[in-house]
Amino acid sequence: MQFDRIIKNGTIVTASDTFVADVGIIGGKIAALANDLTDSADIIDASGLYVMPGGIDSHVHIAQPSGDGIVMADDFESGTRSAAMGGNTSILSFCMQEKGDSLRHSLKVYHDKADGECHIDVAFHMIVTDPTPAVLGQELPALVEDGYTSFKVFMTYENLRLRDDEILNTLDAAKNTGALVMVHCENEDAIRFLIGQHEANGEFSAKSHATTRPIAAEREATHRALSLAEIVDTPIVIVHVSNREAMEEMERARVRGSKVIGETCPQYLMLTADDLDQNEMEGAKFVCSPPPRDKASQDACWDGLQRGVFDLFSSDHCPFRFDDPEGKLIEKGKKSFRWIPNGIPGVATRLPILFSEGVQKGRIDLNRFVALTATNHAKLYGMYPQKGTIAIGSDADIALWDPEKNVTITNDLLAQGCDYTPYEGLEVTGWPVLTMVRGKTVVKDGELSGEKGYGKYLARQKSNLIA
Repeated sequence: MQFDRIIKNGTIVTASDTFVADVGIIGGKIAALANDLTDSADIIDASGLYVMPGGIDSHVHIAQPSGDGIVMADDFESGTRSAAMGGNTSILSFCMQEKGDSLRHSLKVYHDKADGECHIDVAFHMIVTDPTPAVLGQELPALVEDGYTSFKVFMTYENLRLRDDEILNTLDAAKNTGALVMVHCENEDAIRFLIGQHEANGEFSAKSHATTRPIAAEREATHRALSLAEIVDTPIVIVHVSNREAMEEMERARVRGSKVIGETCPQYLMLTADDLDQNEMEGAKFVCSPPPRDKASQDACWDGLQRGVFDLFSSDHCPFRFDDPEGKLIEKGKKSFRWIPNGIPGVATRLPILFSEGVQKGRIDLNRFVALTATNHAKLYGMYPQKGTIAIGSDADIALWDPEKNVTITNDLLAQGCDYTPYEGLEVTGWPVLTMVRGKTVVKDGELSGEKGYGKYLARQKSNLIA
């Protein structure tokens, strides 16, 4: 058999197995896993390296409208470029429906932004903000059949959140169409109450973002979302969980028989609310929702990754430039924390942080790393086995990892549109030295080698959780 490329002498790691073999690639797909493959003019020596499925980051915000005078730092070119630098081969980006707009039109806007720009493969989750009868009864069923099989709803942000009755109707539409719903769980009314108290007390700095979005607001909303899903009897995904109290709500729901998937993110392992308490506007660099918590919550999230409370480890990449009046330094944000653009970058640092802090420090093993960063995402969001594993017939989406490579994270390594990383100066052990999408090298040794436009849009099947 003549191969287009062969990866030799590496240790292959999947979600279930670790073994030594060569990988033969034909037409962008894995055609052979065997010893001593030789029949190719293009051979990559992976001696001393792990051969892993490329990362799938299923929680990414790119080129999303973010309010008057605010511009998101990454478009699809820079966002997918940075993702590839961090060993990712696919991302799932959100497509936000603006109030009064149709889902179909919103998707056209995002496709126009992404087409011809991407370095890696891309799929879309929809964000439903205006669940009219036409949206839920007509548009959603048609779009699910077209491969847009997941969407997100918000319980916070005044211009995005749905009332409980709207969430129930949306969950019911998901159940009837086979779509999977992701929920951002924070109690907006409680947050607005606390914002009013803080501002009345003259507390306007970035650190107040954390104290106005306490654990109780996330825990209550998590309980409510799970209860609404239980009433409708449909699975849900609780995204970016930051603390043990919300985890406990998920575990109790599972005991009752609910199908619940949990997700956490690097910021809840590495940052705390103290990072927001800095002079001038430096704390704005760490403003995201839910906010980072404390050391006990970090420990809880690690525990959740180890015990299976969390099935997904995503970045919630939502980048705004810091030194920019259209980013974190917007004039209104200088006057009150409530106007600071809400989100932090992280698509390139997700995998190295979990590898270094998780695998290298003995918290999780290699197979769990692959499951949390690739395989579970592919299975949950209808891309498996095309994506998320190393198997014959799967896309040759592969990241080669040097487990001993020591790197100090700096923003200039990440090739993103954002001008900072919240993990500046963090030392990690283990780094992706080659990222391959459908058999083609996109990044090698920190240098971009592919052209934009190679990444393609992915239509998806229904979730394995629904099936």
